[in-house]
Amino acid sequence: MELKSLLVDSKTAWVEFPGLEGFEVELANLSRKELVALRKRSTTNKFDRKTRMFNEELDEPKFVKEFTEATVKGWKGLKLAYLEDLILVDLKGQDREKELEYTKDNAQVLVENSTEFDNWLNEVVFDLENFRSREQKPVIRKTETVSG
Repeated sequence: MELKSLLVDSKTAWVEFPGLEGFEVELANLSRKELVALRKRSTTNKFDRKTRMFNEELDEPKFVKEFTEATVKGWKGLKLAYLEDLILVDLKGQDREKELEYTKDNAQVLVENSTEFDNWLNEVVFDLENFRSREQKPVIRKTETVSG
């Protein structure tokens, strides 16, 4: 058996965001290979005349956009009231119980502007434990003998 044949490029899982009841995010893990490719696409080489060498420069906005698209696949339960815990928002005149729909743009804005969400995202997508398949073990129940 070849290890290559067992590899999976990506896997998604729903993960609850801690402290915000009902807010779950569908995330895809990033393999090392995918992360390196993403970083490479977001890096440019610029020539420095002083040192006469090329310097790699990360285009951070491009990296955040691509990282978010690669990892955040959806969400549910993100109430407008929860946004106050994540970023600075003005909710005057808004129904605080209304849910903010998932869009790629909304996800990108949240990652760009919420240090807490960004840190959590980085912890979760690189932790394989969140994406492992768990086989259900059969439940063995003790049977009791009732004497009559």
